Amino acid sequence: MRGRMSTQLGEVTIDLSVIAKYAGTLAVECFGIVGMAYVSMKDGLVKLLKGDSLTQGINVRIEENRLIIDFHVIVVYGVSILAVADNLIHDVKYKVEEFTGMEVAKVNIFVEGVRVID
Repeated sequence: MRGRMSTQLGEVTIDLSVIAKYAGTLAVECFGIVGMAYVSMKDGLVKLLKGDSLTQGINVRIEENRLIIDFHVIVVYGVSILAVADNLIHDVKYKVEEFTGMEVAKVNIFVEGVRVID
């Protein structure tokens, strides 16, 4: 599925993987986020994702012409998870709406782990 919007000059189509990559880049820039996480259902293990594979920890879908973004993240030990989540939600919602021109209905955050940073 792709995000679509009509303009006076034609139709704009955005692949969901582009939105996921942009959202992932925004997420790792937020204070308190170590990175995106990939959860293996087979092993039950959580893996910290690096650079190019950020989109594996993000799921973007469209329902009723609005975006819903799910993040699986690993946070820094000792920070307020509520504060980190609130910051991530507001930052991603605003910037993705500006980037795509589409409304973000929900940003769901799943904290998959905590990591101590040196």
